[in-house]
Amino acid sequence: MNNAIFRILRYSGLPFLFRELIQRRMVTIVMMHDMSVRAAEQAFRYWKKHYNIISFNDYLKARQGKAKLPPKSLILTFDDGHKGNFLLMPVIEKMQIPVTIFLCSSITGTNRHFWFLQKNIAPDKLKKLPDAERINKLRNAGFEEEKEYPGRQALSREEIDEMKRSPFFDFQSHTRTHPILPQCVSSKASEEISGSKTELEEKYGLKIRGFAYPNGDYSEREIEMVEQAGYDYALTTDAGYNSINTNPFKLKRFSVNDSESIDEIIVKTSGIWGLLKKLQCRIYL
Repeated sequence: MNNAIFRILRYSGLPFLFRELIQRRMVTIVMMHDMSVRAAEQAFRYWKKHYNIISFNDYLKARQGKAKLPPKSLILTFDDGHKGNFLLMPVIEKMQIPVTIFLCSSITGTNRHFWFLQKNIAPDKLKKLPDAERINKLRNAGFEEEKEYPGRQALSREEIDEMKRSPFFDFQSHTRTHPILPQCVSSKASEEISGSKTELEEKYGLKIRGFAYPNGDYSEREIEMVEQAGYDYALTTDAGYNSINTNPFKLKRFSVNDSESIDEIIVKTSGIWGLLKKLQCRIYL
């Protein structure tokens, strides 16, 4: 059903209108996680043709008045640091497209696993639990945060070292272990935020300026902690566009769900889907 809806919306002319009337003067940020090479190739081709893809550094310079943004500016982001991101390197370099990858510092470079990929759990339910209870349920399901598994899920140190030499890859922070920050006690939330920055800078020699809230969940407490840790900006998963005046610690993004459907990618990048979901929520309320 969704595929048909996305196709109808794509050919309705609305994506064109949103691009030309709204996105022309705004900055759009899209979020991916572990997109396949096939999906990335078609998405990158579309984005490069219809938008001006910029880096986060370009956006930050514009906020400081040191640069001017092109119309229909688009920023591409990947959360978590999945090992599949490395497979996109040839495509990204060939198309010369800048991307920013937000790393979980205590998982990348190891054989530790992402807790939300554990097969015998319901991650959406665990995300709503206090952090200690989430960890306990994961342990009962056979998952340990510090366990080194036979196979890895995240980028290796060697892959990160190779990618960071490319001018098209930018690495930033996504906490240490990807907890749901508002569900954590203050001491753990602070350590996840500040510790990730320190770990990435010391382990990989990266300059960490940006942060992405895991699962997009944050409160005023987390915003304050991110500022105090020395970050310059932070990304939410709140649907919407950005300007040079958007709160730098509440930047908005559209998720494209690693979709292989170009119809879905076009519709979600335009912001139409995010708008429809907001309208739906208001109707239910």
